[in-house]
Amino acid sequence: MTAKASTLDEIADEIQRSIIEDALKEFSERVVEEAINPRNVGRIESPDGEGTITGSCGDTVAISLKVDHDRIIDIRFLTDGCGPTIASASVLTQLVKGKTIEEASRIEDQDIMQVLEELPEDHLHCPVLAVNTLKEAIEDYRRRSVED
Repeated sequence: MTAKASTLDEIADEIQRSIIEDALKEFSERVVEEAINPRNVGRIESPDGEGTITGSCGDTVAISLKVDHDRIIDIRFLTDGCGPTIASASVLTQLVKGKTIEEASRIEDQDIMQVLEELPEDHLHCPVLAVNTLKEAIEDYRRRSVED
C-alpha cells in the first residue's frame, strides 16, 4: 500500500469513528450497530409477498417475503431511509424470520423498540414504517395465496 493510500485510509477511519461517536450521543449502541451493519438487506427474486411504503418523513421501505407452508423462511428489505429506519427494518426482519404469517402479523413497533432500546421522539415513526410495510407484504402474500 502506498503512503498516500495509507493516509487516505487513516482519514476515512477517523471520519467513520467520528460519525459513530456522534451517533452514539443520540442513539443506542444497538441502533448504531443495526444501521451500520444491517441484516437481511436486499430483495427476494420471485417473492411470495412484497410491500413498499413511503412514510410521512419521506423514507421508503420495501419488504419482500419468501413463505413455505405459511412460515416466513426469508425476508429482505431495502430502504432509502435514515439510520433509525435502516435499524428498524433490520431488527424487524430478524424478529420475523422463521415465524408463521399469523405470528408475524402480530409484530408491533414496540417489539422493535424493545430491541433497539430507545429512539429519539423524532424517530419513533421509523419502527412504525417498518411494521406497516411488513403488514402490506403479508397482505400481498395473502392475496396471492387466494389467487393460486
